[in-house]
Amino acid sequence: MIYDCIVVGGGHAGCEASLATSRMGLKTLLITGNINNIADMPCNPSIGGSAKGIVVREIDALGGEMGKNADKTQIQMKMLNHKKGPAVQALRAQADNVVYPKMMQETLKNQENLELLESLVEDLIIENNKINGVILEEGTKIFSKTVILTTGTYLKSDILIGDTRHREGPHGERPSQHLSDVLKRLGFSIIRLKTGTPQRVDKNTIHFEETKREDGDMIPYTFSFDNEANYDVTNQVPCYLTYTNEKTHQIIKDNLTKSSMYGGLDDIKGIGPRYCPSIEDKIVRFADKERHQLFLEPTSLESDEIYIQGFSTSMPHDIQEQMVHSLKGLEEAKILKYAYAIEYDAIYPTQIKQTLETKVIENLYTAGQINGTSGYEEAACQGLMAGINAGLKVLGKEPLILKRSDGYIGVLIDDLVTKGVRDPYRLLTSRAEYRLLLRHDNADLRLREYGYQVGLIHEEQYAKLTAKKSQIQELIELLKTNKITPTREVNEYLKTIPTALLTDGITLYDLLKRPEIHIET
Repeated sequence: MIYDCIVVGGGHAGCEASLATSRMGLKTLLITGNINNIADMPCNPSIGGSAKGIVVREIDALGGEMGKNADKTQIQMKMLNHKKGPAVQALRAQADNVVYPKMMQETLKNQENLELLESLVEDLIIENNKINGVILEEGTKIFSKTVILTTGTYLKSDILIGDTRHREGPHGERPSQHLSDVLKRLGFSIIRLKTGTPQRVDKNTIHFEETKREDGDMIPYTFSFDNEANYDVTNQVPCYLTYTNEKTHQIIKDNLTKSSMYGGLDDIKGIGPRYCPSIEDKIVRFADKERHQLFLEPTSLESDEIYIQGFSTSMPHDIQEQMVHSLKGLEEAKILKYAYAIEYDAIYPTQIKQTLETKVIENLYTAGQINGTSGYEEAACQGLMAGINAGLKVLGKEPLILKRSDGYIGVLIDDLVTKGVRDPYRLLTSRAEYRLLLRHDNADLRLREYGYQVGLIHEEQYAKLTAKKSQIQELIELLKTNKITPTREVNEYLKTIPTALLTDGITLYDLLKRPEIHIET
């Protein structure tokens, strides 16, 4: 049997890629090392955030799954930067990291045209610089018209703690030992990158009264344009805010050489993420800062684990104990999982096209951290685009290439393939020159048409979009044709806003251009 597409790796990129091709009617096989770890969240228990939340909306607009799954499994929702302009407003969900993978796994298992296989891919079948399939660790050959590599941090991954190095992936999973060597042999330039994750502590051992409570928004939100925001906002689980202090900083400074990054290991080649630095990096690079904020985030309703966001480290376990216990509210906290750094191989992304097909091997696509990015959302959107374009190629259709003015997804891919990366790439609003147009609220207006064209948006969803566009146009015409004059009542009302009074007649359309004037829905 020859598959239309094989996806290698079951992380967030792999999930979106395999769902995209199978929903386009193509016979797809997802191969992953552990089926129970599909859609795992090995680091932060959240989906969305600054810029990233807009990407999740774009994924949904195109027909992807991440937004829908996040809506079903969120335990807190928050619109970030709501007091700032609409360009930087973005939704963030505290996701249940036990339920999120389970729900995504169910979606995959029930998806027509999609098969799951638990194994490791150790080689690729190449003929005349064109991929024909993969070879599993036991030697089995599986043939396919296209292959998408979504290997995450598992290419020759090493877990780093103090002066120790373990050849394994997150959660002790087996890494792929040979695939990066295969890619190098085929002519790919391989780079070494690094990231890290903080400790998880027992919520029953934290003095939350010593920290600042951070609740979710009292207005319900959804990532998906197809979901109703009807959850009970009073049932959201709070986060808490604490800070490092002088004692924390002194412990880190006194033991800096014990950190894997600062002398514990002398053979580290991986470059860490600039915008998600370890706590050691923060103390060294921002020595003038008296404290750094740390968010205590619940990981699941089914777990007592609290994630210390902003406290990633590669210090030895005994030093981590001292560091955690120096924090206000965590003086008696029990560490359930220690922090670590992870080093892994990736390909230099200028070797891929805008379609995410590699320039070196035809019909071979790459998506996610193998391309040098960091983050669940960055991975998911690449997986979706790789899946769409692999599917379109099998179907003999033109590829879908999003421009920088189309969405953050277009910005990310363009940055990768034209500029490359030095450290793990993270999306930021500042990277998007069209950010005033690439907003949370209009992702469907920007991208759903594309999703419909490639077959990932069905007729009912498209009809909803068409109706929305018509309503917007009708409202614009209404605002342009209705005029108000500077009557006493009008100016008295404008004083209460307050805004400048009228001296001449003005259309509602022009009045609405004033930043202090809004439409109430």
